[in-house]
Amino acid sequence: MSATVDHVRTADSPLRLAVVIGSTRQGRFGPTIAGWFIRQAALRDVITVDVVDTADIELPQAFGAPTSHASVAQATEKLSRADAFVVVTPEYNHSYPGSLKNLIDSHHAEWQAKPVGFVSYGGISGGLRAVEHLRPVFAELHAVTVRDSVAFPNPWGRFDEQGELTAADGADDAAAVMLDQLTWWGEALRAARLARPYGK
Repeated sequence: MSATVDHVRTADSPLRLAVVIGSTRQGRFGPTIAGWFIRQAALRDVITVDVVDTADIELPQAFGAPTSHASVAQATEKLSRADAFVVVTPEYNHSYPGSLKNLIDSHHAEWQAKPVGFVSYGGISGGLRAVEHLRPVFAELHAVTVRDSVAFPNPWGRFDEQGELTAADGADDAAAVMLDQLTWWGEALRAARLARPYGK
């Protein structure tokens, strides 16, 4: 599917960025942080954003089980047409949520030869241990993780009721650096896939 989508676009098309919200817990903070990051990405005319929220997807509970639910098909389509990804993840027990692992493992070709960035949050570590666990997972899926990420230690008191940061503390700058890297890699890898489908 991804090869077909790529071939109807050009190297000058806006970069399609899929923002993946990894937590499904009740009372989760992920949508607040994802909303903030989406607004950062929206400042760039060269980027369009899709949201893939694991809380909205009825993924199978057993590996290899059928994935026929409409929400899965919608998520798969968004992942397939994306040129780049940003994963918004909390840190649970020094790692990332099972819901995110389920989404990742339920797809394969959709991730290939595309860049992945991370926005993490948690306690004092800001979710960075979750990110370090995710990097080798995406490497196994032939994705390219960008070097820089955005991390929010203890974020719960840093956003107002509208989801805006009360004090940026460098977060805007960190997002800008990551978006620069994602744009470079996204455009370069899209051009490569257009010239030659990955793995062929």
